[in-house]
Amino acid sequence: MKAVAAERRRFGYRRIHIMLERQGIAMNLKKLRRLYREEKLQVRRRGGRKRALGTRRPMLVPDSPNVRWSLDFVSDALTDGRRF
Repeated sequence: MKAVAAERRRFGYRRIHIMLERQGIAMNLKKLRRLYREEKLQVRRRGGRKRALGTRRPMLVPDSPNVRWSLDFVSDALTDGRRF
């Protein structure tokens, strides 16, 4: 079990159980889980998604008419008249 866990670091106890069964080693899943936990073999967690810093800022409230212009690019057209 340790050899398979060291070889496949992203495998948890369930996938190791399947690998051992394919190699012909029969073991109860509950026993394998207990041994996996006792050996402190844990799947390393992946890091969170990295977000760009400084992109979140509150929307400015326009204080007079025609201060903020916005464009609905979904329904816009190119200079030759083709839609994109």
